[in-house]
Amino acid sequence: MVPNGWSHKLFKQVLKLDRGSSPRPIVNFITESDEGVNWIKIGDTKGDDSFINQTKEKITPEGAKKSRKVSKGEIILSNSMSYGKPYILNIDGYIHDGWFVIREYESHLDKQFLIQVLGSELVQRQYKRLAAGGVVTNISSELVYAVKINFPTIPEQRKIAKILSTWDKAISTTERLIDNSKQQKKALMQQLLTGKKRLLDESGTPFQGEWEEITLEKLAKYRRGSFPQPYGNPEWVDEVNGYPFIQVYDIDKNMKLKPDTKIKISDAAIDRSVFIPKETVIVSLQGSIGRVAITQYDAYVDRTVLLFQEFIVPMDKVFFAFIIQELFEIEKTKAPGGTIKTITKEVLSNFKVYIPSYNEQQKIASVLINADQEIELLEQQLADLKQEKKALMQQLLTGKRRVKVDDEAAA
Repeated sequence: MVPNGWSHKLFKQVLKLDRGSSPRPIVNFITESDEGVNWIKIGDTKGDDSFINQTKEKITPEGAKKSRKVSKGEIILSNSMSYGKPYILNIDGYIHDGWFVIREYESHLDKQFLIQVLGSELVQRQYKRLAAGGVVTNISSELVYAVKINFPTIPEQRKIAKILSTWDKAISTTERLIDNSKQQKKALMQQLLTGKKRLLDESGTPFQGEWEEITLEKLAKYRRGSFPQPYGNPEWVDEVNGYPFIQVYDIDKNMKLKPDTKIKISDAAIDRSVFIPKETVIVSLQGSIGRVAITQYDAYVDRTVLLFQEFIVPMDKVFFAFIIQELFEIEKTKAPGGTIKTITKEVLSNFKVYIPSYNEQQKIASVLINADQEIELLEQQLADLKQEKKALMQQLLTGKRRVKVDDEAAA
């Protein structure tokens, strides 16, 4: 049902799509010359930010002749990868065929209102419904044109967009706070885990004494997990009454496991697997290498995960988990391109760790845990803001909730 005073139209009736194009092969036209022009790619977008402010690459003027020019202030829409997400340009440039530029909408739609509509679930659901099989990997102009929307007069659109923009600003502010907090925590870790910054002991004076250098094999006993073969045998899996089985996928952020593991294993599998009690320190060795967790529940563990069975010297588990996380980050920087495929036992045994007294370990762990908790709180606030905006959009963009437009705005 169309709300009173609103219109109901296809996108095809209210806007025009122009697709980008690429000079080929593109590598022949990428340039670092001052004469180059902005070459706008998906990688130039940032999080939930609706603006593109700069590009990582430029193309030659010759390449630009074979592409599509776009101007500051225009709306472009991704048609592949993060398909259907709209962005406003803060720069002039050129787009490849992974983008549409949206034009000739001004007589029907306010720009900021259109941005909100294009990014809404109301439109995203239509993409999936209109796509063959309901699976969308990219969107064609025909698919976008077939989307139907309800919209009010432009003054009411502007009021709706203004309301939603306040939520966008709160979301952006929270995202920046999270980014800043993560950077501050990273810098704090580098100082605290190397002894460059010393905390205060119980008497209020800085901790003293040299840190001890020790190799990982002399610090702790560790081993890989395991799983019975063949890996895909259904006999080993029991999703109803099975036991949690930790894989790399199950290691979440902030040194925690996800609330539940992706798969559970059967009674037949547990005798051939490695059991770990809760509060065991683990780290991923393959795939997303270097994910660390202190487990919150008893479980069995896959061979792609390393588990620390016991410590040979006094060691606070949380401090140790941060140390391991930092060691793997350092190891990644040594690899070509910053990527490593696996960590071998030989590499592990040669890891060198610098450790302070047990009391200082505890103090450092407490400070870093507090930093993590602050980040978690901000991330929860961000999730809440996004959910609240989503609910508000459902009301405002369908006309279920109307806004009051004053006479001056309507004139």
